[in-house]
Amino acid sequence: WGGELGNLRHANDLQSHRGPDDKGLYIDHLSRIGLGHSRLSIIDTSSFGHQPMKSKDEKVVLVFNGEIYNYKRLRAELISKGFVFRGDSDTEVLLNLYLYEGESMLQRLEGIFSFAIWDSQKNRLFIARDALGVKPLYYRSNDNYFAFASELKALIKLVPEETELDFLSLHRYLSFLWCPGAGTPLKSFFKLQPGEAIFVNEGCIQKRWIWYQLPVFRKKTKKFNKTHAISETAEHLRRSVHQQMVSDVPLGAFLSGGLDSSAIVAFARELNPDIRCFTIDTLIQKDGMPDDLPYARKVAQHLDVPLDIVQVDPAHMTNDLEKMVFQLDEPLADPAALNVLYISRLARENGIKVLLSGLGGDDLFTGYRSHFALYYEKYWRFLPIGIRKKLEELTSRLNQRNPLKRRIGKIFDGASLDGNKHLANYFSWIRESNLLSLYTKDFSNALGQELIEQPMLDFLKPLNTSVSDMDRMLALDQRFFLGDHNLIYTDKMSMAAGVEVRVPFLDLELIEFAASIPDEYKLRNHTGKWILKKAMEPYLPDNVIYRPKTGFGLPLRGWINKELRPLLSDILSTDSLNRRGLFSPQAVHQLIADNDKGKIDASFILFSLMCIEIWCRNFLDDNVSTSFLSKYKY
Repeated sequence: WGGELGNLRHANDLQSHRGPDDKGLYIDHLSRIGLGHSRLSIIDTSSFGHQPMKSKDEKVVLVFNGEIYNYKRLRAELISKGFVFRGDSDTEVLLNLYLYEGESMLQRLEGIFSFAIWDSQKNRLFIARDALGVKPLYYRSNDNYFAFASELKALIKLVPEETELDFLSLHRYLSFLWCPGAGTPLKSFFKLQPGEAIFVNEGCIQKRWIWYQLPVFRKKTKKFNKTHAISETAEHLRRSVHQQMVSDVPLGAFLSGGLDSSAIVAFARELNPDIRCFTIDTLIQKDGMPDDLPYARKVAQHLDVPLDIVQVDPAHMTNDLEKMVFQLDEPLADPAALNVLYISRLARENGIKVLLSGLGGDDLFTGYRSHFALYYEKYWRFLPIGIRKKLEELTSRLNQRNPLKRRIGKIFDGASLDGNKHLANYFSWIRESNLLSLYTKDFSNALGQELIEQPMLDFLKPLNTSVSDMDRMLALDQRFFLGDHNLIYTDKMSMAAGVEVRVPFLDLELIEFAASIPDEYKLRNHTGKWILKKAMEPYLPDNVIYRPKTGFGLPLRGWINKELRPLLSDILSTDSLNRRGLFSPQAVHQLIADNDKGKIDASFILFSLMCIEIWCRNFLDDNVSTSFLSKYKY
């Protein structure tokens, strides 16, 4: 037990970037429980918000990460029931709400959170994660103990002897660039899933509870009026933005110049006309896509808000990729995570602890290329399967260096698949047969029989057959692409700078409303996010609303051939691959050669291979120590 307490302190130190303002420990030797917390002070910055927070009788203890936006209403209600508050924090509201309502309080919460409540009277630990998974939580459980943390690096420090790789999860990271479902790179280390709660007694999980399900699992009952729905879209987003601006410290916003972030800022300035906005100038061309910066400046000028710009050159970004993998905890192969870090760091240097983000707009209203590909399927999906297979085969031979040919190949990749498998395939970056050829015999033998897309198929299985393919795709985006990828990297990289990111598009009322909108008003007349664009016409210029779509990404395909080439050659060298024993050097080097020739679009897969090796060096070879905090300080 003494050793575990030392591990708890070290684990808490490994998360100190998440809460640089305060830290605390709670130890109950008799019950053999320890809780640690690092605090980012946002609501009630006084000592009354200190955590772990104990009830008046000290029988219930809470550690909480996130924000409860409706805490003032809940606080007033609790006061009317006789509760007395020492301070003004949402943490104290959460604790007292549990004392009043128990675990059913989850249905009352409007916010982003992961928390754990130790109830000594019930001898039970109650742990929950918010509906969409904005705030992360990892756990490890066996017959002897249960351990959890907001970051995997801290959890590994709590149980340093458990470092067995999960090959199926690695297989998924490589296929999707992230891992759908509860898996992590380590066997028996799991993510608490969005909208999930667990109850732990005597170190063992006794019960699981999916306390929130996306509206796609419920019948659409709302009658739809186009004109009314356009105005309601704007009003729902406005209410969400205004509610999420609650803060006792300065608050700012991301502003890329895209529709989603611009819409957030347009409504935020109604409460704070001088809200500071932040964007990035990467000094690079993003694989032929339009530059965001001129649009960000245009929006800032139109809304008359200050815009701070951080400039980062390609050399700086490529040098930070190894640090990125350590901070992300998982080998998420998306260098766009660095954009979040640099903007968050600039905000923090300017005294901003909270940033509003436009994340989630595409996942609610359409906007990704996969949505357009699905939309255009009506022109060819009716073809006999034999012809679809031929289309798939022919387009797979197109030169992948050409962006248009690459996208055509992606459209028809999986054309021979049907149903939910076909939808899940849109998230894959490489054919599984090509992926399996990269593995050593030991890796292949360890995979078992479970399908790579099984978490997505299991998720979609209960849906009524009347649910459209577009609604199914959006549900996959909301549950997996958000919960297992975008929200994870946004949280990890912003919190690395001591900044909390809030996501107004993921307000539960807005999600419910968006789900009631028919497909034809989300993607209409070849225009994605049609209803959101119509809703924002009174607030933003048309040349911003209807600008060409661009992502938040970076030109990885170019980097693989230039800036990243020396690092790729080192990390994926024959010696390095042989030492790790996961991938065949000959097959990996052939993949590099085929990618160079344009036979296959494998830049992101190569980067994923690099991320996995970097992850293994950091989390297995060096077993994560507090020295990493200085080693990987940005």
